[in-house]
Amino acid sequence: MKQASLFLFLAVLSWHAYGQDNYEIQVYGSETVKKNYTMLELHSNFTFDGQRTTENGVLPTNHIIHETIEITHGFTDWMELGFYFFNAIGNDKRTTYVGSHIRPRVRIPEKWHWPVGVSLSAEVGYQKPEYSEDDWTLELRPIVDKQFKKLYVAFNPTFDRSLHGINVNEGFVFSPNIKVNYAITKVIAPGVEYYGSTGPINSFLPIQQQQHQLFITIDLDVSKDWEFNVGYGVALTNAGDNAIFKIIAGRRFH
Repeated sequence: MKQASLFLFLAVLSWHAYGQDNYEIQVYGSETVKKNYTMLELHSNFTFDGQRTTENGVLPTNHIIHETIEITHGFTDWMELGFYFFNAIGNDKRTTYVGSHIRPRVRIPEKWHWPVGVSLSAEVGYQKPEYSEDDWTLELRPIVDKQFKKLYVAFNPTFDRSLHGINVNEGFVFSPNIKVNYAITKVIAPGVEYYGSTGPINSFLPIQQQQHQLFITIDLDVSKDWEFNVGYGVALTNAGDNAIFKIIAGRRFH
């Protein structure tokens, strides 16, 4: 009963709580890829209701497919390195390779026996100006998660900043992400994911200019080598894209 109450509380909280670009729509868990293993993931997202005009030189996002290839290798039991290759598929000359990011991540080793999982990633990279107001960006992502028997909770209080582009003088932007799911079987875990962006940490934007997206999701644990996540999300404010369908498929190699 307590687990069900916590699930409901966090689901409601996400309606008041703020995302990231619609390439890798994912709330990260604290676990890193095992030493000498490689994780290959494909992030596929389609925006049903997005930006319809070119704004600040950025092409429309309405009816566009984003395909991101993520390759992550575990170098130790507590450190991994990930690479992202962003791609867009759309009409009106919107089909192209968009850019790449690199992301090192470290975590608190299991042998320390902390009550929660904790890790930290730093992601930096480039996207073409036609697809992002800021072509060079930095993301710092603390990650905290916990498994309560069948209930799983993850929180990513993310901080983003522009290194070059329109928003370079704004400093760090607070972009919290939350994930909650509940395993109804050994394979199927429905849940909710929340993605937000409040604006610069020293001066939050008015609520309707902030980004708040809520996704209904299903995680499928079909094998120790495979990961699947499917979700449909809507925008809770007028900012950002609305009605997004996403699929993440991942495969571990040794």
